[in-house]
Amino acid sequence: MSGGGRTDVVGDAVCDVVCLGESMVTFLPSRPGRLADVPSFTRAIGGAESNVACALAAAGHRVRWVGRVGRDGFGDHLVDTIASYGVDVGTVGRDPDRPTGVYFRTDSDRATSAHEVVYYRAGSAASAMSPATVSYESVADARILHLTGITAALSASCLALVRELTAPRPGRPLVSFDVNHRPGLWREGGAAEVLLSLARRADIVFVGADEAAALWGVADPAAIREVLAEPAVVVVKGGGEGAVGFERRAASFPTPPPTPGGVGGPPLPEPGLRPGARASNAGGAEVSARRAETQPARRSRARTKAVRGSGGLPPVREGEGWGTAPRSGPEPVPAAPAPGTPADPPPRGRDTLTPAPAPHVTVLSPVGAGDAFAAGFLSATLRGLGMKDRLRHGHLAAAAVLTVPGDFAAPPRRDLADRLVALDDVAWGTLHLGPGWTGDDQEVRTP
Repeated sequence: MSGGGRTDVVGDAVCDVVCLGESMVTFLPSRPGRLADVPSFTRAIGGAESNVACALAAAGHRVRWVGRVGRDGFGDHLVDTIASYGVDVGTVGRDPDRPTGVYFRTDSDRATSAHEVVYYRAGSAASAMSPATVSYESVADARILHLTGITAALSASCLALVRELTAPRPGRPLVSFDVNHRPGLWREGGAAEVLLSLARRADIVFVGADEAAALWGVADPAAIREVLAEPAVVVVKGGGEGAVGFERRAASFPTPPPTPGGVGGPPLPEPGLRPGARASNAGGAEVSARRAETQPARRSRARTKAVRGSGGLPPVREGEGWGTAPRSGPEPVPAAPAPGTPADPPPRGRDTLTPAPAPHVTVLSPVGAGDAFAAGFLSATLRGLGMKDRLRHGHLAAAAVLTVPGDFAAPPRRDLADRLVALDDVAWGTLHLGPGWTGDDQEVRTP
């Protein structure tokens, strides 16, 4: 996607995307195996939000990364490396008292039991981010603000910051939220409720079907959309199976959406409150929020157990697999709730459901694909492309990372990506991407 011109400024926006979150120095193993057996490591950088920022900048967008690092050599390395991709780092805070976080990991898939990662981030500069140390002005001039659930898990002050940034207010940037559930960061619990409330305040949400199953007890895309009824766009990722995009008509970017809390549309509901829910007082709001947030965990137990037991993902709906043609129309009617389950929210309007299968990829390293997918999708969103094209651009950006050793890879050239995205469904279905495909068209082949 690189090679194209920079995106035009819309309204008062100075940059296209602001990505806010922690970045750390990461040490990548020199060979596969247990950490105890790896003899040496290569220094790099890692962080979901900075990965997205670097990929978007490499794709030709104006991007700013907002975070905090220590006033140390690792902090210098992080800031310099991120800036080298063309990312604005002018608002990054330097903490004189707290260090820059670092971590070591193995080369195996994060989803497998063989994967090891050791973080040295407790008490880091990034964990001290808060509304007092990060100003709203540092993100307010963007078209899109990209956040993840990782930041919310770092500390109470980080959670307070994410809540402030996602709160409804006039002129708020469009909020993109990647659930990015990392169980190891939620040792004291609360992930399901916190991540659900934050996702419901966003405009664009990325979530894996496996994450939704673990957090909220729902696994199929339609059920996940029912849980995340508020966002204008919800992208459900199914790994190698593909992704499904739900989009409310006339309510998603780049078509001007209802401004969260401002002129042009109704305010977003309070965190944890379903559309139509109303609290008469603060105490009532808290009780209503808790009830709403715990409702998804009671849904689809049998379906979720089946998914976990088989290790696979359910289809979108009978006759509509992950790779079928787009369908538009009224959303499906969910199954009747069990006795005693709170009533579902009122219908949210008509959705467009767009499945997009992933291309065949020869995977060299499985880490970082989710961040790349989000960057590819957001890049295509900024360009005003349709949902199917946005999903395919996400898949191609993910494939670029999957076919290199590290956590990050520059996206494919824009002309190459656009040509592949324009393939018909049959040609897309036979596409095979191997190492080197982003720089050599001969690596783009059919099986």
